Amino acid sequence: MKTNISGYLSTILLGAALLSSGCTKLDEEVYDQVLETSFEPTEKDIPSIIGPAYTIMRPMYAGWQGNFDLQEEPADIIVTPVRPNGWYDGGTYQRMHYHEWNEVQWQPQNMWNNCFNGINTSNRILKMIETGSIPITNGKDELVAELKCLRAFYYSLLVDTHGNVPIVTDWSDISLPLQSSRSEVFAFVEKELLENMDKLSEKADQSMYGRINKWAAKATLAKLYLNAEVYTGTAQWEKCVAQCNDIISSGTYVLEANYKNNFTTNNNTSRELILAVPYDESLGAGNSIHMKTLATLHRLVLNMNAQPWGGNCAVPQFIDTYDSDDTRLKDTWIMGPQYNVTTGELILTYGKNVPGIEMSDYFDGYRIGKYEIKPGAIGSLSTDFPIFRYAQVLMMKAEGLLRTGNAAEAAALVTQVRERAFASTDPSKATVTAAELTQGSVYKYGIWKDGAVTESEGGADIQYGRFYDELGWEFAAEAQRRQDMIRFGVFHRKKWFNHRPRTDGKTRILFPLPEAEINKNPNLQQNPDYR
Repeated sequence: MKTNISGYLSTILLGAALLSSGCTKLDEEVYDQVLETSFEPTEKDIPSIIGPAYTIMRPMYAGWQGNFDLQEEPADIIVTPVRPNGWYDGGTYQRMHYHEWNEVQWQPQNMWNNCFNGINTSNRILKMIETGSIPITNGKDELVAELKCLRAFYYSLLVDTHGNVPIVTDWSDISLPLQSSRSEVFAFVEKELLENMDKLSEKADQSMYGRINKWAAKATLAKLYLNAEVYTGTAQWEKCVAQCNDIISSGTYVLEANYKNNFTTNNNTSRELILAVPYDESLGAGNSIHMKTLATLHRLVLNMNAQPWGGNCAVPQFIDTYDSDDTRLKDTWIMGPQYNVTTGELILTYGKNVPGIEMSDYFDGYRIGKYEIKPGAIGSLSTDFPIFRYAQVLMMKAEGLLRTGNAAEAAALVTQVRERAFASTDPSKATVTAAELTQGSVYKYGIWKDGAVTESEGGADIQYGRFYDELGWEFAAEAQRRQDMIRFGVFHRKKWFNHRPRTDGKTRILFPLPEAEINKNPNLQQNPDYR
């Protein structure tokens, strides 16, 4: 079992086991209650105290209709077509692909609910510490700083997805919160991180795994600055580079020699992961990406104990962008013939082509294989979901440098990230030049029909398109593509697969505030695209 912030769950289970085991000494004094004043937490109690503020990340990220779906389904790498066994789901996935979602769509609403669940829980624990209900003596400042940075992390997600949201910091305030502008939310996140991150632990061991340490806070701030022009209208590339430099110069993290080490069942041992969502198939369930992507018959390939649902797959146009020697292709996608692990019998064959989002066959489209699916897998994996990897820090710095005129240094960083992807095939292909990074994208944008691109638009007109492609190859299926597409100006203006840009002038760069929230709070106004 992994050691991480979710350990408080196993502590509870262990306690139950001890209570139910044989006991011969029955003359202890029995208490009918535990008073707050008698509780004196020690360092080992900290995970149990702050754990509830973190555990919402499980359904938020790799769970059903989580952030993974929210960032990937409207983008150009992953699609969920209708299949013979279903997946129409009331048109949910079609609307996400066509950018026709509404105020009651599951994914945007779930993201709002999960983020505010994390925010409110952080506020509740902060209030309990402030009032002395949880009497922290040693390490109080660090714990308060961690909770404030965690709260800022949740707001960094909301500023990206919903933009104009209420800023709530006081658990005891029962008044209806006022709505803040996207720029105001940006400023709040920046301030909270800057004021608190130097108080955080610099440890990157298992005691801080799955928690916000100083470097995770800096990665959050770097990503905020990376997207500052989208969020506020003013670019802040230099600030992004500065935060990345702090992480790099600390020497705390490294690129794993093997790309797959970041996505194995035991990826909590990876020295590349800066922040991840800890999952455990029984004690911390929620990573169901394998269930959504694998065809039902794939159960026989891995002798799985669960029967997958056979939904999403790769957009063929994205698959065509890979260099054939790039090992991230096979490390990310399950392709071609699949055999019974015991008998060697051919079970199924995944083909690249997907006829269309309105109808496809069982085995159309390559499937997500990035996250290790061990033999005997059940409905949830123990593979942790990476939020920040060291590779992302290098690439954020590279983008900041590229956009401020230092393409040569950016190219060196991109080459560093590429090297492991070509180490076993053709190492010479790892090198990318400054000139190449300023070229357009190789993605063949246009409408996919009958196995080919029609109404071709290409990607040559995308500024820094080659760097944009590099982000796709390195971070495919890591819940990042929508954000990258928006930053590079692709999201609202290009055609891909069956998606066409909207003709009503609505960019859909922000998701709508949930209708239920607006009905409850008259202080909230709907985002402009939905009025």
